[in-house]
Amino acid sequence: MKIIYKIVLASLLLISCKDKLAPVAKNALKPSIITQPTPHDTDDPAIWIHPTDPKKSLIIGTDKETGGGLYIYDLEGEIVNQFTNMGRPNNVDIAYGLKIGDQKIDIAVTTEREKKRIRIFSLPDLKPIDNGGIEVFESEKDRDPMGISLYTRPSDSAVFAIVGRKFGPSGSYLWQYQLSASENNNITAKLVRKFGAFSQKKEIEAIAVDNEMGFIYCSDEQSGMRKYYADPAKNDNTELAFFGQNNFKSDNEGIAIYKKTDTTGYILVSNQQKNTFVVYTREGSKNKLNEHQKIAEFPTSTIECDGADVTSINLGTRFPDGLFVAMSNGMTFHFYDWRIIQQQIDLQQK
Repeated sequence: MKIIYKIVLASLLLISCKDKLAPVAKNALKPSIITQPTPHDTDDPAIWIHPTDPKKSLIIGTDKETGGGLYIYDLEGEIVNQFTNMGRPNNVDIAYGLKIGDQKIDIAVTTEREKKRIRIFSLPDLKPIDNGGIEVFESEKDRDPMGISLYTRPSDSAVFAIVGRKFGPSGSYLWQYQLSASENNNITAKLVRKFGAFSQKKEIEAIAVDNEMGFIYCSDEQSGMRKYYADPAKNDNTELAFFGQNNFKSDNEGIAIYKKTDTTGYILVSNQQKNTFVVYTREGSKNKLNEHQKIAEFPTSTIECDGADVTSINLGTRFPDGLFVAMSNGMTFHFYDWRIIQQQIDLQQK
């Protein structure tokens, strides 16, 4: 079966290259693992870290067409669980320790575009805990949810979902909801904030939150990356930075944040039509926290990557400095040993 799978996967990858603007480069970084394919179209991954044994960590990924769903992979890229027959699930993110009654659980939250709602699941069992879903962008003309990221406030462990959509007005393109448990232990969402500029060029799909530093980043496609405060209690919707306007062939999309320490590391953004990732400093430049400069760019084996995630946690001998996961056409996700990416960054900074 594995030999057949590899032949089929190779064929899929070759087909998906044919009509693209930029085929995979000869010097593209090779993944350690390519996952089993989903039935429809992968879009966005999130990494869940096992609380006691990181080698048992999992990757949750979306299969975004009608009838698709969430798929869970082990670190070998094998599908170990799934929740399907959803209405175009788009992006997914993870939060740890949401309080429900007298216990705390980890959750995965995904947008369900056709149903105008978000879905919430407990982890690692992938059980729905949202009483069938929570509607978003209520009373709005444009309601199709796409991007999502979760923010956990360090001071009180409150969990918030920041949700983006296919279309929407500049100034309130993103809506932020606080997640909490209802009396029957299902999760509810309370709207606490509307914010976010929008260029109107294409859409804002990819969103990432830096919990430790308290920032939200979003990809305004064909325009640049926008940065905001994550905590709604600040009552400050100021756009802190708008960077990367001239660094992309067309769409700037998937965002992942590699954390070397609580305040240092990298922001990685998919240069979708070029099949590369652009690297920015997480901590900004010297004495300028909101000045994010391009420091590197590396080619990947992924084709037209929509979404990505990364961790610096040691996940065992194959991924001792962390794991980078990126979506690829061909209905798969590619797993990379962080060390080969760090080598690329180091070489380009010399």
